[in-house]
Amino acid sequence: MENRASAMDETRTRARTRRAILEAAIEVLGDNSSAPLSEVARTAGVARSTLQRYFPERSDLKFALGEYVEELVNEATERARTTEGTAIEAFSRLVAEYFGVRKGILAAFGDQDATQESAECESESGPADLALFDLIERGHEDGTIDPRITPLWAQQLLWSGLYAGAVYANVARVPAFEALNMCLLSLVKAVSDDRRV
Repeated sequence: MENRASAMDETRTRARTRRAILEAAIEVLGDNSSAPLSEVARTAGVARSTLQRYFPERSDLKFALGEYVEELVNEATERARTTEGTAIEAFSRLVAEYFGVRKGILAAFGDQDATQESAECESESGPADLALFDLIERGHEDGTIDPRITPLWAQQLLWSGLYAGAVYANVARVPAFEALNMCLLSLVKAVSDDRRV
């Protein structure tokens, strides 16, 4: 019984350490994708050798970071309640929720080749992608989203807008809420069916 409790404690400790490293990677690599892994280790509060036990190569960390951020995006999608209210209201909530994980998105996917990313989008749609596609199609039906805006274009526009918002916050040195407001204004305006106004 004691061995089992000890093994469970070790598993929990490993999970906490792994999560701390991934959160530190978001913080460090979200600001500078080429930052040294020693900086990630320092931010996580672990030795470089500990980081290497969990992630022997930078590519291992990037892969795990991608999976972790995908989880964060899926959780953000759930919080946005994409099936409630009008589609444009749901889209606004989705933008706000995704804005909250923008640094993770930049850290995990910010240096990916755009053509590679586009090919992956078309071949592998996860729960968050499918929720966005359904939301856009619902917006076509309820008249709040311009029918000329395809689901895939809305997806590309959303990620581009979030990237612009993150960069704007850093370059203009404005508070996050101001960058979020600019994202919301721009993205909602871009997909809204203005023919109804």
